[in-house]
Order: sequence, then C-alpha cells, then structure tokens
Amino acid sequence: MVLFLDFDGTVHPDINYHKDLLFSKLPRLEEILRARPAVEIVISSTWRSTRTLLELQAFFSADIALRVIGVTPHWREFQDEASFGTYVRQAEIEMWLRAAGRSWEPWVALDDQAHLFRPFCKNLVLTSPTTGLIESDCALLLQRLS
Repeated sequence: MVLFLDFDGTVHPDINYHKDLLFSKLPRLEEILRARPAVEIVISSTWRSTRTLLELQAFFSADIALRVIGVTPHWREFQDEASFGTYVRQAEIEMWLRAAGRSWEPWVALDDQAHLFRPFCKNLVLTSPTTGLIESDCALLLQRLS
C-alpha cells in the first residue's frame, strides 16, 4: 500500500492561514503509520518542487522517514499534459505508480484539494485546508490503509 501525501492542509493547516502550526498534525499521522507498518509514503505535495527527497524525509521521525520512498512527478513533465485535464494530482500519482511498476497496488491520497482528483475518487481522504488532519480524517485514513 502506498500513501501519497500532501503537506499543506493535511499535516498542518494551510500555511497561508497558520504558519505557526507547521507540521503540527504530523505526530498524529505518524501514529497512524506506525499502526500500518506496510504502508510506504510518496510525497505529492508542492513542497517536492523546492526540496530534495532527503530534505522531505527530514520532516519525519526516523522510523517513518525510512518509509518515504519518493515523490510524484510534476504534470509538466508529461508529454501530453492536456490529456490530464484538471485532475493533475491524481494523474501524477498514476504516473508514479506506472513508472514504479506498481499500478496494480492499492493506494490512498491524503490531500485537501478535491479538484485535483477525479470526482468521487475512492482513494482520496480529503482534509480541510483550514484545519489539516482531524480525528474524523484519522479514522477514515486508518480504515482506507487497512
């Protein structure tokens, strides 16, 4: 199982609203991930544009950082970007899965922007950008990662 992880609006409220709460929800996410040791993490956040994989891993506790295995490609890297429409994040995830030879594998995306995914995407656990990960999101995420 692969978790595709956005940062802003998930592991902290969107930084445009609350810069002082940066990564405040990460400990709760790490608790969930410790309960699901087979889950690997791929960063789908825009933070992947300005940081290396090593820098992204450094945000996590050591045991969870080892499970951060990559980042999704950027939609601009696709040869036919127009074919992806507005569901860019889902297209990036699907491209990563194909490139990794894992398109058969179940996945979950933790994100706060529904418009980046196809309507009714069963793989999406949607959070509120103003709060980030809350208890009801945690319960749904635990269920989806089972």
